[in-house]
Amino acid sequence: MGQMKTPGVYIVEKNAFPNSVVEVATAVPAFIGYTEKADNKSKPLTQKPFRITSMAEFENYYGGAPKAKFEIVKKSDLVPADPNAEVEFKDKDDTEYVLKPESGEFLLHRSMKLFFQNGGGPCYIISVGSYKDSIDSEVLRKAVGLLIKEQEPTMVVIPETVLLDDHTKSKSVQEAMILHCGDKMRSRVAILDIWGGDKEDRDNSCIQNFREDVGINNLDFATAYYPWVHTSIVQEPELSFDNISNLEDLKTMLEANVDNPESEKSKLLITAIQSIAGKVKAKKPAAKAAEGETDGSSPPAATPADAPVADPLAEKIQLGKSLTALSPLYVKIIAAMKARLNLMPPAAAMAGVYTMVDNSRGVWKAPANVSLNAVVSPAVSISHDEQQDLNVDLNGKSINAIRSFIGEGTLVWGARTLDGNSLDWRYISVRRTMIMLEESIRLASKAYVFEPNVANTWVTIKSMIRNFLTGIWKRGGLAGAVPDDAFSVHVGLGETMTSEDILEGILRVTVLVAVSRPAEFIEITFQQQMQKS
Repeated sequence: MGQMKTPGVYIVEKNAFPNSVVEVATAVPAFIGYTEKADNKSKPLTQKPFRITSMAEFENYYGGAPKAKFEIVKKSDLVPADPNAEVEFKDKDDTEYVLKPESGEFLLHRSMKLFFQNGGGPCYIISVGSYKDSIDSEVLRKAVGLLIKEQEPTMVVIPETVLLDDHTKSKSVQEAMILHCGDKMRSRVAILDIWGGDKEDRDNSCIQNFREDVGINNLDFATAYYPWVHTSIVQEPELSFDNISNLEDLKTMLEANVDNPESEKSKLLITAIQSIAGKVKAKKPAAKAAEGETDGSSPPAATPADAPVADPLAEKIQLGKSLTALSPLYVKIIAAMKARLNLMPPAAAMAGVYTMVDNSRGVWKAPANVSLNAVVSPAVSISHDEQQDLNVDLNGKSINAIRSFIGEGTLVWGARTLDGNSLDWRYISVRRTMIMLEESIRLASKAYVFEPNVANTWVTIKSMIRNFLTGIWKRGGLAGAVPDDAFSVHVGLGETMTSEDILEGILRVTVLVAVSRPAEFIEITFQQQMQKS
């Protein structure tokens, strides 16, 4: 209050309580990838971080799923020959076929579905291009830098790194993610997918390549999961012969697999097969006729007012249903395409798990021993012994396993960062808890910048931080029977600062916390004892 010069009564209000620390959000991932569009009411969203809260919002701003196209090829006709190519289906003569992807294998749309089905919530999206573009490691790498100005994200996920040509291109993107999280921001973690993690790692190549690619810097700000997972994101009604590029080969193959051509069922099937190419090439002729579209050579034909209007889409759907009902081979082809599209890297699902665990238990609960939704099984079955080399590595680069357990489903069975040899930062829950504590206290302490560097300010800051940490301790985030065992806050001249620090304008606060850690190994000892009665 200013100096009193006029006689009268003056009211003075004083704050009785210190500022409080507000806990920052802990589970706000940022996804980077390719989308059908990137538009917000005619405002382009390409190369711009944009916050959404649901799958409906994602599809509103970024469009739907890409239309996948596959070429059906006999394994024996592969060029170049690949004897190790995975056979995806066989015909009645046991001829082996594989599906060669031609377009539409972008992962972001399906990854967002997987994220939300596993408990995901608010997140940021950066669209780096459309489905007409090819996936470029340099474009993805540069997009990571766009997150520097965004304070809210706490995770970074780029599912399409696994679609790059080889692991060396994936390496450049993942290095940028780790550098961004651990060096530039230090307020978020990178959830990494393993290139080639859909295959069984018999010679340890994909795991070894990954461990060599990530280097040794800032590994406590990154975590990785293996293997990929078989999901239920894409359903059979979403697929048809329209997803096959070589339709003439499809027709020939289906015709060759017709049993007893003289039967009524087979005649219906042959009729359906002969209709395949025509239905795909249809371009809404009825609609064009209704609009009077012609090539100028003749007037449009008159159409009776009550004539039925052909709907090519409805006809294609009906044809697909007929082929499904009549052709076992067609069913196999659809199932093979479904299996291919549902094989996905797990990082997006894990981002959803992080969100779900944070909301239900707290960021200090390890995101492990949790089942994955919309996941049928891991792509590779990992045994107890096989996980040893993943979880404990000579160089500390721990890989978290996703395993299937009888009667329990598919569970996340690991909770380590890539810095597995560090007693400080071995567990992802510890790293994320510390990020939450640091960011929450940092933002609250900004209110005291330029305040007098005196005892009153020190006591206020100390009280503010202690109140916040007491609340975290009560919720189980800090370990200790009493608050003094769980944390301590130190500030003041002769304790954390020297006289020179005060002259330099520095106010130093030291916070010691005992973060709760997961019980990764439980040992139960049994021993026989003498009979007592």
